[in-house]
Amino acid sequence: MSAPALRISGLDAFYGAAQALFGLDLEVPEGSVTVLLGRNGAGKSTTLKAVMGLVDCGAGRVEVAGTDVAGWPVYRVSRLGVGYVPEDRRVFAGLSVAENLVVGTRARPDARVTWTDERVFALFPKLAELRDRTAGQLSGGEQQMLTIARTLMGNPDIVLLDEPSEGLAPVIVQQIAETVAALSGQGLTVLLSEQNVRFASRVADRAAVIERGRILVSGDMAEIAADPAVRDAYLTP
Repeated sequence: MSAPALRISGLDAFYGAAQALFGLDLEVPEGSVTVLLGRNGAGKSTTLKAVMGLVDCGAGRVEVAGTDVAGWPVYRVSRLGVGYVPEDRRVFAGLSVAENLVVGTRARPDARVTWTDERVFALFPKLAELRDRTAGQLSGGEQQMLTIARTLMGNPDIVLLDEPSEGLAPVIVQQIAETVAALSGQGLTVLLSEQNVRFASRVADRAAVIERGRILVSGDMAEIAADPAVRDAYLTP
């Protein structure tokens, strides 16, 4: 197994005085597609936000390539090579598709540039057709593609995907699944949160089940999805 690209150890996270994560432990091997599974309110999105520096962290560590980033501001985590695709997409509605990509463009500190607009348009041909359309005029699925593409323009090593299949038509979900596979094929490490086990089984090789802010079990995706006790108690079919 590859060394962890991301390791979370004993992490507590808070929204004000309300604690959302309790001593959470999670490892994401380099080059893997790892899914954080659980029902609404289990702590999936909070875990991704904690990695990105979007929620307050108490005790514990969040190690990106061996560097503890717990408590860092978002821009510093991003500069270390972490890209974040939020559940609510947050496109710049008044800017065109091409302008959204420009906003997300950032070379790494080592000047390495992996993703360009040509490459993301090859990954999302539909966006190439819509490059001059304002983002606010796009469908939900098209906005999801744009948000992923904009994140890639930051040339990350790790991509955090929050509920990528939520609320999308089946044909778009299929395209998102193909996108995740393509990212893995490019050598990126992917951590996604999902409650759709069928979708997760199509894209992930590893899984961790979270409930009430704690990891209950982790391991091979196929084995976890096939465990009736885990599936029936904690997962949405």
